[in-house]
Amino acid sequence: MTRDEYFLRQIQLWGDEAQDSLQDKTIAIIGCGGLGSSLSLALGTIGIGTIYLIDFDHVTLHNIHRQIAFTLEDENKQKAQCISKLIQSKSPYTKTIPKVMSFDEFKKEGHKVDLIIDAMDNLPTRKAIGEWAKETKTPWIYGSVEEFHGQVCFFDKASFDAFKITDRKPGGIAAPIIMQVASLQANLAIRYLIGEEVKKDLLYYLSYKDGEFTIQKFKI
Repeated sequence: MTRDEYFLRQIQLWGDEAQDSLQDKTIAIIGCGGLGSSLSLALGTIGIGTIYLIDFDHVTLHNIHRQIAFTLEDENKQKAQCISKLIQSKSPYTKTIPKVMSFDEFKKEGHKVDLIIDAMDNLPTRKAIGEWAKETKTPWIYGSVEEFHGQVCFFDKASFDAFKITDRKPGGIAAPIIMQVASLQANLAIRYLIGEEVKKDLLYYLSYKDGEFTIQKFKI
């Protein structure tokens, strides 16, 4: 197997130069649950050089139906380690580094990344991600899901302080809307990493209501 054989259809899409550039990129996916599972599967095999997977939690039974990277055999195992193993089984061109720790612990290790992708489920941690991104001058992609709705934003100049920060438990959730939100996050990430234009500081509001899927855009 050669690199060109493995990435054939992607190279047809964006060319050799863009594909080669991905090998020099390092990203951090903060959270390996619902969004993190889908993001890891979407981005883990496109040829990004290094991916940090940050999550201190283990797989529980009620995770498995909507967190698509896990099987019943993964119950009680560490999420970051399970996803790392899955990506490595699919792609020899990406190094995954599982970090079984909180975001605060990861931040203290001082890693430099090209892009941060939020896959958390609480606003206080997202506020901390936003502050770290500002401190390190690193762009980040926010994503959230609750019930049949989701939000995505590529943060650059804007601040996450635009959101009201509260600590609350999210409502019910199912896999398809999670995958929709993660797909938008992943596509923004890919465009940025290969040097294509990305609309920044624009909030995408996704909703699947009354059987119709819609996206609204708001400038932050």
